[in-house]
Amino acid sequence: MNHHPDPVVTTAQGGVRGLRQDDTTTFLNIPYAAPPRGAGRFASPQPHESWDGVRDATVPGPNAPQSERKLGTVDMSPYFGPGWSQGEEYLTVNVWTPAAVDSALPVMVFVHGGGFVAGSTRSALYDGSGFARDGVILVTLNYRLGIAGFLDIPGAPANRGLLDVVAALRWVRENIAAFGGDPRNVTLFGQSAGATIVGGVLATPEAAGLFRRAIVQSGSGRGAFTTEQAARVTKAAAEALGVDPHVDAFTDVSDERLVEVANRVAGIDLRTETHSDPLIGLSPFSLVLDTQPAEAVSTGLSADVDLLIGINTEEANLYLAPVGNYATSTAADVDAAAARSHPNPARLVETYRKARPKASFGELRSAIMGDAAFGAGSWALAGAHAAHPQSETFGYEFAWRSHALNGELGATHAMELPFVFDVTHLPQLHGPNGLLGPDKPPADLAARVHETWVRFARTGNPGWDPYDSERRATMHIDAQWTQVDDPRDQERQAWN
Repeated sequence: MNHHPDPVVTTAQGGVRGLRQDDTTTFLNIPYAAPPRGAGRFASPQPHESWDGVRDATVPGPNAPQSERKLGTVDMSPYFGPGWSQGEEYLTVNVWTPAAVDSALPVMVFVHGGGFVAGSTRSALYDGSGFARDGVILVTLNYRLGIAGFLDIPGAPANRGLLDVVAALRWVRENIAAFGGDPRNVTLFGQSAGATIVGGVLATPEAAGLFRRAIVQSGSGRGAFTTEQAARVTKAAAEALGVDPHVDAFTDVSDERLVEVANRVAGIDLRTETHSDPLIGLSPFSLVLDTQPAEAVSTGLSADVDLLIGINTEEANLYLAPVGNYATSTAADVDAAAARSHPNPARLVETYRKARPKASFGELRSAIMGDAAFGAGSWALAGAHAAHPQSETFGYEFAWRSHALNGELGATHAMELPFVFDVTHLPQLHGPNGLLGPDKPPADLAARVHETWVRFARTGNPGWDPYDSERRATMHIDAQWTQVDDPRDQERQAWN
């Protein structure tokens, strides 16, 4: 017997009915923009039409076209979600709120990762009930992926997936008060590709004023392709489709074909005379900007936004251990990783050897790859933001090691997510091939990480000293938490 009728909230577009369970109310699959159909898949997001009556918001909806992702032997299904759930109306948000809201609550808006080609609000990791329980309204969103979201097509606006995120922030500004949220206290956060998008939003003048704080988890402020690099991907995609590289030629291509061709252009060499590939081959899709977000932020964009930014200690283990390439790494692999990502590879390798005298080849290779893809671009963004004292910058490094894959997975990419969302109990995260591995994580680690993110969203202070160009204070997060000044000084300098 249900004593509480399911709650109805009236948005600017119409009513939505959510689902109340215990102390949390969930609203799923609320559109924040019109469905991207036909030519609209390659246009800026458009406002959604109003609807009559009350829209059911109790079941998950479709998500962006994508193919199923596998990463070797590690079970990444809680991260990537169930693959493509088809349907046109996928530019949607999910909203979690406490069942009883008596004042305007802080709002957190999450942008998922997945290499700009995968992921969705359906992934098990992104359950917002832990945030709602702690007095935060959590919003997760889908955005266009792959060719529809990020291929730089002549005649189409660039970075359409990022424009979707900005449209979702506008929806939050317009509607979140009706759910009990404070539109003046919005924290935009994201992980991996989602974190790189958050960095891009920090550098987007049109997004100014839509959010007050930002969290960048394992992204990069230098993760954007130049227009020259992006044009290579566009040329390859157009050739694979057998069409001209112009938006008009793409409008008749089905979503299925776009997904298939997005897979086919993976692995393309994006190095040019002047630029290395900022994603070291991990994805042929990213933001496309001739000024990197870190450089734009250094000029003062988003100087009024508080920023929490960090990386995981062994980011790139995820790209080596599950496919059997970690333990088998050689000196030549280390050199190749450096050559792929740095103009002076020999000096880079020497710096990493000096900083890590006991490291195996696998460890050195992973460290160089991780800093090329995430570390260097995160330090650049942190430094650029910290140069403007109107707001604070905070740094972290997540160091808890998972013993998955015989101890090789470690503090890898995405490892912090179960702790941030306080979902370390999920069964599919455990076991020898689960993200968290065969051992139980420290009992209070998830509670503490999650509470820190909530505290930052509420107050703008996660509980340690701000990051500045002198000390670069960084919280080292493990079973014990230790604040360290400039923990990666030598390696950081090698990327400048």
